[in-house]
Amino acid sequence: MLGSLILSASRSPRLRDAVTTVPLTRRVVDRFVAGEGLPDAIAVAADLTARGLLVTVDHLGEDTRDAASAAAVAAAYTGLLDRLAGEGLAGVEVSIKLSAVGQALPRDGGRIALENARAVCAAAARAGTTVTVDMEDHTTVDATLETLRDLRADHPWVGVALQSMLRRTEGDCRDLAGPGSRVRLVKGAYAEPVSVAFGTAGEVDRAYVRCLRILMSGQGYPMVASHDPRMIEIAGALAAEHHRGPDDLEYQMLYGIRTDEQSRLASGGSRVRIYLPYGTDWYGYFMRRLAERPANVAFFLRALAG
Repeated sequence: MLGSLILSASRSPRLRDAVTTVPLTRRVVDRFVAGEGLPDAIAVAADLTARGLLVTVDHLGEDTRDAASAAAVAAAYTGLLDRLAGEGLAGVEVSIKLSAVGQALPRDGGRIALENARAVCAAAARAGTTVTVDMEDHTTVDATLETLRDLRADHPWVGVALQSMLRRTEGDCRDLAGPGSRVRLVKGAYAEPVSVAFGTAGEVDRAYVRCLRILMSGQGYPMVASHDPRMIEIAGALAAEHHRGPDDLEYQMLYGIRTDEQSRLASGGSRVRIYLPYGTDWYGYFMRRLAERPANVAFFLRALAG
């Protein structure tokens, strides 16, 4: 119930304006977001890399309203990738939402998003790194996977996020468990109808494990995106069962959440990648992080009170 209320709040323009203009709120948000500008993202990425962590950078932006804005987001990504390579951070990859590069536009949205995503992938190839396509709500899954197939024709290393909360995801995991495929498995952070998504945390967890089994037994590269200690333990056991070494999978966690666990896994030899968002459009991202875990809400309220 609390998560649903927060997700509803994330779509409120009035509440967005109220939250984003309060300086105290911004100081709390800095725990989860690198900053608003490119120099902020570069500085934090460099620090994480120096600590032995991998990084994927997300330039925050969703629901782009016109083709010019979509092109601007793509240009921001290509500039980011060029800067990362110039700073010796070529191993830092990027994550991209297709809605940010035009997917939701009423005319030619799919074509515009594909062209912009291709430009980002070309920049990543020049920089010697990779791109992962984020998954959004269930209405976008088919279009996102179609775009993924087109991108992988030229860049077979392009990855994608799949959400275990969606009933269809086990099938999508089977389709994407082949050689060269990179799948980031998440639980999901969107409010979805029960007709397409599992309705309880237990069901989502069990689906996550079923999807992990498929990915670990496949020939692709699983990216285990979870802060849940049970899922991390199960992923390790399944990796051992299928004779996967430390380089055959990675764990992914959000910037600012469970930093002690991030360090523990990395110091034990595991590949750990931090999902690092930056940009001015941080409100929707921040609200979804609050909706995911009650502990995040408690942290936010304590910080405000203090």
